[in-house]
Amino acid sequence: MERAVRLRGRLDGFGPYLPDSLLAVAAAGVALWAVSQDTTVRPWWIHLLAVATALPLPWRRLRPLTVLVLATAPSLVISVVAHSANPQVPLSGVVALYTVAERSSERVRWSVLAVVVVGNVLGTHSPNGALFSLVTSVGTFVFGSLVRAQRQLARVQAERAREAGERAASDAARAVAEERARIAREMHDILAHAVSLMVIQAEAGPVVVRSDPDRAVRAFDTIADAGRDAMVQLRRVLGVLKDPEAGRQLAPQPRLAELAAVADRVRAAGLRVDLELPGQEGPLPADVETAAYRIVQEALTNTVKHAGADRVAVRVRRTGDVLEVVVSDNGRGVPAAAGRAVVGWSGGRGLVGIRERAAACGGRAEAGPGPEGRGFLVRARLPLGTGGVVERVDE
Repeated sequence: MERAVRLRGRLDGFGPYLPDSLLAVAAAGVALWAVSQDTTVRPWWIHLLAVATALPLPWRRLRPLTVLVLATAPSLVISVVAHSANPQVPLSGVVALYTVAERSSERVRWSVLAVVVVGNVLGTHSPNGALFSLVTSVGTFVFGSLVRAQRQLARVQAERAREAGERAASDAARAVAEERARIAREMHDILAHAVSLMVIQAEAGPVVVRSDPDRAVRAFDTIADAGRDAMVQLRRVLGVLKDPEAGRQLAPQPRLAELAAVADRVRAAGLRVDLELPGQEGPLPADVETAAYRIVQEALTNTVKHAGADRVAVRVRRTGDVLEVVVSDNGRGVPAAAGRAVVGWSGGRGLVGIRERAAACGGRAEAGPGPEGRGFLVRARLPLGTGGVVERVDE
């Protein structure tokens, strides 16, 4: 087996020239056999012309038309001076014509076919001979054309397979990037919210530990609750990362009802939280419910960290086939620029995550100054079916 593989490797190094050279030897043998079978003894140069018909064949793939002309010229000379010495089926001419039909351009192919047909009709000595020559030459041309079409079809299919492979690789890379972005959002939302509350409570605890021990205890309880909640959610995220068989359904899927606990932890940080959740109109899509939870969580985290507010209102309301999420505070808001309020955001990872979460559900979100430039407002509209638009925050 090994010897056969090595032999094949050596033969492949010759490219197409080795098989075409063997074909040339076979064609030369047929031509010499036809000369030897002639009833008339032919001179030596007829034998030389017979061999010359096959000599160009090793280069037939490189120069099809040139090889056809070089192979046909000696055959025509033999046909004129010693017609009976020509083989009934000139193998060299058949191979050369097949190669032209299979490899040459459309203009060359059809021009050659026209010349061959006319030559067969005018150059033969009988109707039977003309018919036989036409069948042989036209059949050879048709066979070469069929092989040409099959090769073109194979190339097209190979190109489509290559493009499909590239698309599959691109889709896989995009899916990996999207999953990484999703996990990054989850980690950011979990850690940013929990750590922000823990830092604020940890800073407040030592201040009131003597003057208001009960408040200090509540602060430390809030730190513990935020830490435990973060650990639970992080375990779910890390469980997906560790288990290659785990599906997206194992990823954290918080519900709107859990926002009450989030609101309680924010209240423990010293803010008044007014929370309004939708009633029992029916179940919400899991991805929409999770997106709404994370949007509210991030908005509350930003309020605790940056707003300097003492009150925040959260309204999650189902309106038709849209879930509307609005979080507004009475903090310092966004500074005005050139006499007008700044609209939208280009801000940190959290606000970008809000926009990405809304977009993933087919909706949109915006953030900016509250009414009359007071406070900060986050607003998102998440479609429960299809569609979904966003209201501008400065309207």
